[in-house]
Amino acid sequence: MPTMTKKRRVINYLASGKGLTPAEAKSRFGVSNLRATISDIRDMVEAYGNWEITSEPTASGKTRYFMEDTHPGERTYGFDSMGRRFAL
Repeated sequence: MPTMTKKRRVINYLASGKGLTPAEAKSRFGVSNLRATISDIRDMVEAYGNWEITSEPTASGKTRYFMEDTHPGERTYGFDSMGRRFAL
């Protein structure tokens, strides 16, 4: 079974509609520099205009990142836990 990269796990998590702070990324996925990872992810997911990386401050002043689906209409595919695409 192939191993999923930290970046792929973060993308999958954000694509599921959940937000992620740097502390959560470190404890869940071992990502020590979420800001740099988000910068890399942003270039990939925003390239075709279907996803947008957004952020908002938390009550404690940290940043929580989200990935918003900007695709018009309904998706005809999804992603499994390993990041592989499948038809819905």
